Amino acid sequence: MKAIGRSLRITSKKINIIAHLVRNKTAQEALDILKFTPKKGARILRKIVESAVANAENNFKQEKTTLYIKEIIVTEGSTLKRSVPISRGRQHPILKRMAHATVILAVRDENDTAGKVKKGAEKAETTTTDESSKKPAAKKAAPAKKVTAKKGIKTIKA
Repeated sequence: MKAIGRSLRITSKKINIIAHLVRNKTAQEALDILKFTPKKGARILRKIVESAVANAENNFKQEKTTLYIKEIIVTEGSTLKRSVPISRGRQHPILKRMAHATVILAVRDENDTAGKVKKGAEKAETTTTDESSKKPAAKKAAPAKKVTAKKGIKTIKA
């Protein structure tokens, strides 16, 4: 269950910042985040996520509530090379970069999320019990050092 956006007129760096906001979120939560993010990349990515959700509902008979964003891949596309004229007949290059974005959805089961929580709770319990059962190690007393002064020279005897 995926959707691909090709030759998007935005740099891959800019859209990857937005993609980082919605990775591993539920589909509905991702759409809400993208709706209220004031960036051009958010509008573009929102269309791709909506397309992926529609593909999952129509082609694979999945419910929108069980979908989550498994993976978002953003890569560089082709670059339009333009130039602006400057003095003495020279020119400066302008690179208009494009990007490709792929959104992959997966189905999250209720059993899977409950299992993850239980495993995390077990780890937390074991660490607290281990720490309470450990006794602090007894430290040996360091031998006292004597400082003697002889004509402006300090010597340390152990």
